[in-house]
Amino acid sequence: MPLTVTLWSIGALLGVGALGIALASNAAASRVVYGLCFGLSIILFVAAVVPRSAVALTASFPLGLPWIGAHFRLDVLSAFFLAIVNLGGAAASLYAIGYGAHEKHPSRILPFFPVFLAGMNLVILADDAFAFLVAWEFMSLSSWALVMAHHHDAENRRAGVVYLLMASFGTAALLMAFGLLAGSVGGYSFADIRDATHGPSWKSGLVLALVLLGAGSKAGLVPLHIWLPLAHPAAPSHVSALMSGVMTKVAIYGFIRIVFDLLGPPEFWWSMPPLTLGAITAMLGILSATIQSDLKKLLAYSTIENIGIVFVALGLALAFKANGMALPAGLAFTAALFHVFNHSLFKSLLFFGAGAVLNATGERDIERLGGLIHFMPRTAFLFLGACVAISALPPLNGFVSEWLVFQAILLSPSLPQWSLKLLVPAVGVALALSASLCAGCFVRAFGIAFLGRARSTAAKSAQETDLWSLSAMSGLLGLCLLAGLIPSYLIDTITPAAKAFVGGHMPTQGGIPWLSIVPIAESRSSYNGLLVFLFIVFSAFFAALIVRVLGSNASRRGPAWGCGYPDPGTAAQYTGSSFAQPIRRTLGNVAFVARDHLEMPPPGDTRPARFGVEIHDRVWDGVYTPILRAVDFCAGQLDRTHFLTIQGYLGLVFATLVALLLVIAIWP
Repeated sequence: MPLTVTLWSIGALLGVGALGIALASNAAASRVVYGLCFGLSIILFVAAVVPRSAVALTASFPLGLPWIGAHFRLDVLSAFFLAIVNLGGAAASLYAIGYGAHEKHPSRILPFFPVFLAGMNLVILADDAFAFLVAWEFMSLSSWALVMAHHHDAENRRAGVVYLLMASFGTAALLMAFGLLAGSVGGYSFADIRDATHGPSWKSGLVLALVLLGAGSKAGLVPLHIWLPLAHPAAPSHVSALMSGVMTKVAIYGFIRIVFDLLGPPEFWWSMPPLTLGAITAMLGILSATIQSDLKKLLAYSTIENIGIVFVALGLALAFKANGMALPAGLAFTAALFHVFNHSLFKSLLFFGAGAVLNATGERDIERLGGLIHFMPRTAFLFLGACVAISALPPLNGFVSEWLVFQAILLSPSLPQWSLKLLVPAVGVALALSASLCAGCFVRAFGIAFLGRARSTAAKSAQETDLWSLSAMSGLLGLCLLAGLIPSYLIDTITPAAKAFVGGHMPTQGGIPWLSIVPIAESRSSYNGLLVFLFIVFSAFFAALIVRVLGSNASRRGPAWGCGYPDPGTAAQYTGSSFAQPIRRTLGNVAFVARDHLEMPPPGDTRPARFGVEIHDRVWDGVYTPILRAVDFCAGQLDRTHFLTIQGYLGLVFATLVALLLVIAIWP
């Protein structure tokens, strides 16, 4: 029954996409389309979380390849990710009911938004390679159309081209991975792939590499991350929230489904690429986020960091599973899925907040904001809550999942391989550093954008966002707090998936007193979010009481100290660039090349000095620029073939035939 309801609801989403085309010119189109998407997402969410037996539900249709058809499956893993997709879809739809009223070109968004939701759902339910890849492309193309919604902007067109190229590259890698898994027999259903033997170790390693390329390009693993900081700012904010908070999780689902389910029993070295790439991704992502002035680009780089954390946890789960260590494998796997859920909540909330700021001011540059806490107090409070959550500060949910990841890292000395004994602590150090940099990054983002005085006329004229948007953001912050206070129930929800895919799980958390969570045993470590929350509340209350009772009633006001500068205007405020300067100069060269430009006025000139920073992405310059130059060179050489004589074309045909005959002759 849940699978039937799910498939019918996905079909209804496709129908809503057609309705979006029909109602594109209607003034009420946004509310109708987003309202229907909200209702269908709620139905899909309920179908995913409704209690049922642990037996997977399957269905098939006579579509797709003639001898295969289309197969769909709802098991414990797909149900978990289905809940994440549709919770994010419901929040984005509710937010968009209000946000969509400000959209200048709704006809370019409404037809594709429900189709995007349907595509993500179909990827998670697909139970054969053909259905998976078709749904994957469906998801990619619909999200590309949403990125190109504001195609009149040259930067948005560039973002769309880069996103489409990376999406095509990722699909090609997954296509080759499934081809290797299916083998010469051609069993493309997931059931056939599970039952097949996948040959020598090098073949499994090649499949792992292809899956890392395919799923990693969609998730944002370095060096395949280049599309995120381009596409997220280009897309409408509710679409950015879906792409960052939800679509990247669909990519993680694809990695888990293939590597943990279809590829067979793992070997210990499978864990090393995810661990290494995850640590590099986390570090480069947060270093790049720290220097960004574009609020949405900052959030995009932060997503890259969190994807790195998830892949580190999945790498640990592979290492422990390969060595038969069921309990640590279950801990690492649970930490990964818990962080997937947490990131979908607070990153969606952050993008919603950025969209509210963009609607109110027309600005994404935090250097032109400031003082918004006075004009948008509710948005400021909700955005602050999301900043606390993503910075992994208790008692919100971000702390719990990252704490579980570190608990799994602390178990790495029990691994028998020395390569892992040396690698995992280095990864742990990288994660600890990225966690501290993340806190500084969001102190900077919130402080420069919402505190101080308004730095522009647009910021001074800002007004609070609509109630629909505030409702969606409030709901997400409430879930962040709930998942942080009582994480034990969510951990127990993940337990069936951990048991099915890594063969072990954390101890049952629901029966532990005081709603504490215990990763391994109470003698090792435990955490209680509810007690931490109560301690914070009572400490704040008694501190305020003591200040009120013992503090002086006399108060005086004076002008703020402006560092000796005579003009008390906004120029004397701390800027985002100055805030990030120490990190940029000490650690920045790891991720990018930064060049400072300083224009100092001559003596006697009271104008302030002008400071600028030129940033170059090392990955873009070192990896993609040479590729683009090579492609451009080859295209220029091939262009000559358009102007050959008839003798030249005949010579090319003859040379091609000779080359093919040589290949056939030497092929074993």
